[in-house]
Amino acid sequence: MFKKILIISIVLHLVSCSISENKRNNSSVVTIDILPFSDISKIVVDSVYNSLKNVYPNIKLLKSIQLPKHAYYLPRNRYRADTIIRYLKNITPENHITIGLTSKDISFTKGKIPDYGIMGLGWTPGNSCVVSTYRLSKENKDTQFFKFCLHELGHTSGLQHCSNKMCYMRDAEGGNPTKDETGFCSICKAYLIDKGWNLNSDYSN
Repeated sequence: MFKKILIISIVLHLVSCSISENKRNNSSVVTIDILPFSDISKIVVDSVYNSLKNVYPNIKLLKSIQLPKHAYYLPRNRYRADTIIRYLKNITPENHITIGLTSKDISFTKGKIPDYGIMGLGWTPGNSCVVSTYRLSKENKDTQFFKFCLHELGHTSGLQHCSNKMCYMRDAEGGNPTKDETGFCSICKAYLIDKGWNLNSDYSN
């Protein structure tokens, strides 16, 4: 009788641990929310959404909204990226990352330059980032945009800039290096796979 009670207790304990572990795993799954601002083309948004879904299946496309008015920087006729991602941070649910998409020019403060134009910005780590099509080259815009989105989402997932010049996480250094980027390097790829990214050979160099 005592043995039966002991066995039942052990089984219940193991089941309880399993349920707790599942709850922890489910609660740690991050959803990427794509939030297009109303200025960007639906065709561009749909293209990058489908591309990102192949890389990170747990992704949602939200309805478009207006860019926050308080992010507009009148002297340069563009929007402050740091203000935008602070705005996105405040509307992003727990265990979600929001990536804002826009066609407008965006900027932030870089060193002694008070208003520096950029392709995108994301906190490392964080729950929000923003990417713009404004400074893309004319050729292969969809591919360029996809790579910049991967770069900023990499930052929000915790990756810093990478020294590998062919990696998506390299520092743009004020330019557009997407022609040289062939994928995530092995180190960055391994880190993102551990975060739940579905990266096959097409996304590594």
